[in-house]
Amino acid sequence: MIDGIYLMVPMVEKVPAHWQTSGVKARPGHFSHRDLSKMMEMNVVLTIVSLTLGCFPSAIYACDEADADSLLSFASIVSSSPSLNWSNSIDCCLWEGITCNSDLTRVTRLWLPSRGLRGPVAPSLANVNHLTHLNLYRNSLFGSLPPGFFSSLNNLQIIDFSHNDLSGKLPSSSSSSSRLEDVNLSSNRMGGDIPSWFLKGAWNLSSFDVSSNQFTGVMPSHIWINSSRSIQFLDFSMNYFSGEIPRGLGSCLNLKVFRAGSNSLKGSLPHDLHKSASIEELSVPQNQLSGPIDEAIANVTNLRIIELSSNGFTGPILAETGKLYNLQQLLLQNNRLNGSLPSSLMDCTNLMLLNLRSNSLLGDLSTFNFSKLVQLRVLDLGYNDFSGNFPQSLFSCKSLTAVRLSANRIAGHIPPEISHLQSLSFMAISRSNLSNIAATFTSLMGCRNLTAIILSHNFIGESMPEVEMTVNLRGFQNLELLALVGCQLQGRVPAWLATLRNLRVLDLSQNRLTGQIPPSFSSLPYLFYIDLSSNLLSGLFPKQLTLLPALSGEMGNSLGLSPLVLPIFVVPDISRMRLFNGRFVLPPAIYLDSNGLSGSIPVEIGQLKSLHVLSLSRNHFYGSIPDEIAQVTILERLDLSSNSLTGKIPASLVGLHFLSSFSIAFNDLDGEIPSGGQFDTFPSASFEGNPKLCGSIVQRPCFTQEENDAPEPKHAPEPEDTIVGLAAGLSFGFIVGSTCGFFYMDDFRRFIARFTKFF
Repeated sequence: MIDGIYLMVPMVEKVPAHWQTSGVKARPGHFSHRDLSKMMEMNVVLTIVSLTLGCFPSAIYACDEADADSLLSFASIVSSSPSLNWSNSIDCCLWEGITCNSDLTRVTRLWLPSRGLRGPVAPSLANVNHLTHLNLYRNSLFGSLPPGFFSSLNNLQIIDFSHNDLSGKLPSSSSSSSRLEDVNLSSNRMGGDIPSWFLKGAWNLSSFDVSSNQFTGVMPSHIWINSSRSIQFLDFSMNYFSGEIPRGLGSCLNLKVFRAGSNSLKGSLPHDLHKSASIEELSVPQNQLSGPIDEAIANVTNLRIIELSSNGFTGPILAETGKLYNLQQLLLQNNRLNGSLPSSLMDCTNLMLLNLRSNSLLGDLSTFNFSKLVQLRVLDLGYNDFSGNFPQSLFSCKSLTAVRLSANRIAGHIPPEISHLQSLSFMAISRSNLSNIAATFTSLMGCRNLTAIILSHNFIGESMPEVEMTVNLRGFQNLELLALVGCQLQGRVPAWLATLRNLRVLDLSQNRLTGQIPPSFSSLPYLFYIDLSSNLLSGLFPKQLTLLPALSGEMGNSLGLSPLVLPIFVVPDISRMRLFNGRFVLPPAIYLDSNGLSGSIPVEIGQLKSLHVLSLSRNHFYGSIPDEIAQVTILERLDLSSNSLTGKIPASLVGLHFLSSFSIAFNDLDGEIPSGGQFDTFPSASFEGNPKLCGSIVQRPCFTQEENDAPEPKHAPEPEDTIVGLAAGLSFGFIVGSTCGFFYMDDFRRFIARFTKFF
């Protein structure tokens, strides 16, 4: 035994010939120590050779030639990076992504997800008819699937073409594999209807996903009716399906997930849906469904997710919601539900997400008992008609990370007990009746993990809180977004804001703040969005703002907010309403419009390399437009209107190829309006109120300097004067022609026209 391996040495009856010639003496069954060593060495060699041949079955077997040729035909029109190792010099059972059956003769698996494949799906692929698993997920395949593709692959169990760029209709097929279990065509551009023959024989189908495509027509109920005993997952979301949701879902004994969101479905939820006792997720948001929500759904006790948002559902929330003791997410926002919160909702003790935003719900929230919802993480009751004070019972929900109660009638201030919610990162109670901003800020500073505070349109007429003495020692050090819009707050822009080292978005617009913009903002390393518009600010444009690291390109790709649990609505102006939820959606911007700022626009503005929006309108800026603005090459919006700017429009601004909105209206600019680039797309309103500007867009012709300097005639010439002048001109032309050579006829005509103008 060597290292625990027994070497079996056979006892031979005949000594090998080369041993005889070497003088070895032995009798059958009897060997010297040297003989045994040689035999052991030979046995080891034979063992290694045998094991090596076992590792390379191609030395013994060869995969089907037709399979290899079909795969090579597919590979010949599909590029990949890095290249596949498919070659005739290697047995196809050893190719990357290929698996053969037990006797290594037929290809049964083609498994190349996220492999950088680019090209069409070759018809030859359907000839590999022993395939059971076909996975080409997340590549760049395009074009239509070949005709008869599914009917040719009669052994398929799993097919995954998701996250490619396939288009066209589903391939015609008279039959399909009865062994099919999983079909995933999601995230492509396939269209047309799903005909009744498609997957007609797929009796064992358990998962069907065609989400994020362009399919039309009615939903294919035969998909789940044919496989009612096996189907578990159905996803038709983000297509163009219309009509009602067909019946039959109730007969699917093992259905767990049904998704059909973002289509054009109408009518009500299927009445037989409650019969599907196994269903765990019902998701049909963003459709045109209407009517009351069937109370029978409360009997589907396995439901964990109900998502019916952005439809037209009416009536109250299910009175017996409490029966859904497994419920984790209830999303009913953007409907027309009315009434109050049902008390049974408190029995859904596993609830983690409750979103009822934008309905017509009412009631005194301070009397509602949230304390049993200990798993609750996200609560969104915004844009309803709730009243009362901030509900104290929420302080028992220690897992809360996000709360929105905006656009209700919540009064008073946020009490200090909110500091019990140490996981809270998002707080929005805008457009309510909150008061005492100083007490509210003191309370919120106890929530050390807050990243977003939105309290706009509250605290009307109060003074901006002075918390400079406590902010460094207590809270807000993780704060990224602060919005106090439309509060009519008085005082100055507080200097303590410059101590919030993680601040990224600051919106103090529509207040009555006075004084100058604090230059200390330049010390904030991540600040990329500033809106101080519609205040009473004065002084110069602070050059320190041009040093902001996040706007000068120093931050690279780190610009943006951390992902937000709830979406935020930002309205810098009516024409540019934005919805953002996460990173890189809110544009890097400086809004200082509608103030009393004066002086010149600093040339250092060109240092803001990452800026997308610059709005300085309705101030008292004077001087010329800095040519350096053209250095902000990704600028999308520039508004300098309603100031006292003079001089010409810099021609270099034509190089701002991303500029989609531009206005220098109502200034005192002069000269020709530049042409080319984005300037050819701007309306005349962008330049109105500048009577000295000229160009076709303002329908005022531009004259050359020579034409502008020409003296105007004091009186209309008499006929004989014209004749004399013309004769003098002809004589002068003849003299010049004799001396310098004759004019070409066109030159001569232009000369005569110019010369006679002086008369």
